[in-house]
Amino acid sequence: MGRKLDWLFLDMNAYFASVEQELCPELRGRPTVVVPVDADTTCCIAASYEAKSFGVKTGTKVGVAKKLCPELQIIESRPVQYIEYHHRIIEAVNTVIPVDTVLSIDEMCCRLTGSQREYQKALSLGEEVKLAINEKVGESLRCSVGLSTNRFLAKVAAEMEKPDGLTVITGGEIPEKLFSLSLNDLPGIGQGMYARLRRHGVSSIEDLYGLSEEELAHIWQSIVGRRWWHLLRGEDLPDPETSRKTVGHSHVLPPEMRTEDKTRAVIVRLIHKAAFRLRRLEYVASRMDVKVRYFGRDHRWEKTLKMTKRSDTHSMIEAFSSVWRDRPRGLTPLSVSMTLYDLTPSGGTSYPLFTREIKRDKLALAVDRINERFGTNSIYYAPMHGATESAPMRISFTSIPDIVAEGNKSP
Repeated sequence: MGRKLDWLFLDMNAYFASVEQELCPELRGRPTVVVPVDADTTCCIAASYEAKSFGVKTGTKVGVAKKLCPELQIIESRPVQYIEYHHRIIEAVNTVIPVDTVLSIDEMCCRLTGSQREYQKALSLGEEVKLAINEKVGESLRCSVGLSTNRFLAKVAAEMEKPDGLTVITGGEIPEKLFSLSLNDLPGIGQGMYARLRRHGVSSIEDLYGLSEEELAHIWQSIVGRRWWHLLRGEDLPDPETSRKTVGHSHVLPPEMRTEDKTRAVIVRLIHKAAFRLRRLEYVASRMDVKVRYFGRDHRWEKTLKMTKRSDTHSMIEAFSSVWRDRPRGLTPLSVSMTLYDLTPSGGTSYPLFTREIKRDKLALAVDRINERFGTNSIYYAPMHGATESAPMRISFTSIPDIVAEGNKSP
């Protein structure tokens, strides 16, 4: 069988739509899509396999999806439910094998150790994981499991059979088992990289596998190409070191919030959310970008604010307020965003020396504790009054919001 197996990769199938089918039995077996808002002009953010059989998929415009499938069930997104089910899935998997890394809201992986690495034992663990999710979370929640010698190939294996698959790529099956796939079946090869590979004469995985380590480094123009050379050969490489670069939020303003005062309140609300997340992540920031887009071509206002290394909300609101007077007048705001940059771990930052900064840190922690105990926005900063329900939680497959930080509760 070649090298023993080292990784189990789990990919939930049509996750958001599956959660809706679990919550609403009347949706089971029916073509179902999840949308951010109920409008024909928006896109489907998830489609059940029943909907996919009609050609409806993630990214399909709702109006188009209705024409493809007149019986389509359209459900507005419920992010809190998807996050809660995500945590239930992790708990279920942990009853079989410890989850090593959560990669997104619908993907996670587990490292195999000892006898778990043997082919039959690894296969049994894959089956047990699927059964645990079915019994402990819900029968509508199906997943595809991949097993291989590294996490990259385990993910490839999980993608090879959907829905409800269990696929193994052993060391002895590398590279031949990969040759039936297309280049863009490999995670990390999007449209841009696919076009670049084609420009270098690479049109298949067999072509890619045949290149030297140096040739891949040249194509990728970075050390990433060298990693690919080793990963394609089943080698289990350590993950490259990463660090968080930014924390931020954005929001498209509804018509009732398109005034200067309410726009300011929404920006303060975004600052409040971002600062809370920053503290939970144990980081401080020394730069903040604030942007407002207005109706009309190329109408926007943007400011970059330098700060001392801070994580308290008060200091950030104060910095924002110092530049808000410079905004353009007489325009109708369309959307706002704010992003914190230049992040460093708070543990590596000197304790503040000034009494004012110490008081603000203590105030921020006190507000956090009150909101965590009694519910977000039980107490908040006055400038965000009237906007506490603005900028509701949005969720993507690669980003799992903090329910407490976002101010959302289960209905």
